[in-house]
Amino acid sequence: MLAQRDAINARMAAPGFWDNQESAQEQVDALKRLNATLKPLEELSAVGEDLEVLGELAEEDTSGATDQEVAATVKAVGPQVEQLELRSMMSDPYDQAGAFVQIQAGEGGTDSSDWAEMLLRMYGRWAERRGYGAEMMELSEADEAGIRSATIAIRGAYAYGYLRGEIGNHRLIRISPFDAAGRRHTSFAAVDVTPEIDEDLQVEINFESDVREDTYRASGAGGQHVNKTDSAIRLTHLSSGVVVQCQSQRSQHKNRAQARKMLAAKLYQIEVEKRDAELAAKRGQKSKIGFGGQTVRNYVLHPEQYVKDTRTGCKVGNPQPVLDGDIDEFVEEFLRWSMGSGTS
Repeated sequence: MLAQRDAINARMAAPGFWDNQESAQEQVDALKRLNATLKPLEELSAVGEDLEVLGELAEEDTSGATDQEVAATVKAVGPQVEQLELRSMMSDPYDQAGAFVQIQAGEGGTDSSDWAEMLLRMYGRWAERRGYGAEMMELSEADEAGIRSATIAIRGAYAYGYLRGEIGNHRLIRISPFDAAGRRHTSFAAVDVTPEIDEDLQVEINFESDVREDTYRASGAGGQHVNKTDSAIRLTHLSSGVVVQCQSQRSQHKNRAQARKMLAAKLYQIEVEKRDAELAAKRGQKSKIGFGGQTVRNYVLHPEQYVKDTRTGCKVGNPQPVLDGDIDEFVEEFLRWSMGSGTS
């Protein structure tokens, strides 16, 4: 990894590095992923050297001041060690990759469409909290409120590794703001997460014969930003029925390239899940919950208020911070649970 980082730094320092913007950005992203792994290790290594020196000083310091400094340093470094332990649980080759997060409104009418939009906001805020990039790939608005579906690309080190535990149905229980009688409603939205991988690396797809391509006009908020051309792309993989859409760019060519990448990522994930299910069946275990499967988390706003994960039992008493993107406790607890249950 050190050699890879040095090589990328050398290329970035060379003249003309930014002549090819796309290639240069790939190198920058690769450097960020490497630094996400290497920098915490380097920082801990430096702390270890400091503790070694402090340990030697403590032997000669009878006042106890150095012992207190050692204790404070160990306490301060605890969260860093914990984060490294969590990252060690992300052993899949694509855990370091970016993630496509797809959200689909379920049964429940307008309430479910509104709930899907709330989840979209939650993941966007989570990405913002971590300093990750977020790009809307496609968005289908509902008739009255909320969204029918959306796909957001979240790009940052270990984005997929952290978010893969979000796959499944998310249930909201609340007093409906769309019910004049003020009754309690239960709404569902399904979340799927796939790693952002290159379409030509893992999956062979004949886009001429295996995939149907449809173009459509990208939706917009109105005014000058409405797309006047059919630049949005929808790809349907005929044999599997997998559908992906992209409307993030004004260029049809760029949307097509991104949609192909999304399709490859989804087909790759399906193959991995099939292998995991076969292995789990041989071991007498249940395979992991898929998109649209069993409910993985309950968000209860009435009569009580809490958010609880159905797999890990992790429970938070105040739903609002969670809905504002503070989902790290659930994400991290899932990683620990998945290691213990053999479902990672």
